[in-house]
Amino acid sequence: MIVSINQPAYLPWLGYFERIAMSDLHIVLDHVQFEKGSFTNRNKVRTGDDAAWLTVPLATKGRFGDLAIHTSEIASDAWRKSHWATIRQNYTRAPFFGRYAPAYERLYAQPWPRLAPMLRAFLEQQLRDFGITTPIRFSSDMTVSGRKSDLVLELCRATHAETYLSGPLGRDYLEVDQFSAMGISVRYHDFLHPEYAQTRPGFVSHLAALDLLFNHGPGSREILLGQSAIAA
Repeated sequence: MIVSINQPAYLPWLGYFERIAMSDLHIVLDHVQFEKGSFTNRNKVRTGDDAAWLTVPLATKGRFGDLAIHTSEIASDAWRKSHWATIRQNYTRAPFFGRYAPAYERLYAQPWPRLAPMLRAFLEQQLRDFGITTPIRFSSDMTVSGRKSDLVLELCRATHAETYLSGPLGRDYLEVDQFSAMGISVRYHDFLHPEYAQTRPGFVSHLAALDLLFNHGPGSREILLGQSAIAA
């Protein structure tokens, strides 16, 4: 069984979804500390010739060092209206925006006091839209401990992984010999970002995956998959 692990992200990019699709099980690493400046609560969408950040404000004052992602609270409510307005304004002319807009409009209309349930709802919707059926588990529901390589290994053992599919940064910290000793192989997902037609001229890369979905609809899955490499 191939297992992948990643921290939750707000409106994740394409590489996030491809790694999930390549796995037999994906674990959302949501019990670890929130990192300021990460993609956990922010991402980019196309605006004109460039891109703009959409950031979900979190109540972090006095809590850094004791702020697990799954317990993080959203600081205010105004972001929902402004984020949806930005998305609608910049994608309303995209070929498939009308097909998917109602589901996301409902998500943005719902109050979200806490970060984790919101991220989970958005992730589940996007997995459905991309036709990805990989089962998802959440580390906050599991009894695990440790940090970095030790934590990843424990999660792999807890789920009976035969192969761990890591992101490329895993090369910098994974203790591969410890995985091998447990009968678990380690492979690295090197995502090759596809270039595709966007609503405006030119191509802006590494946006929220919604950009591909709104522009290519049911064809998004084919564009997403099949280009990247898995290396030992």
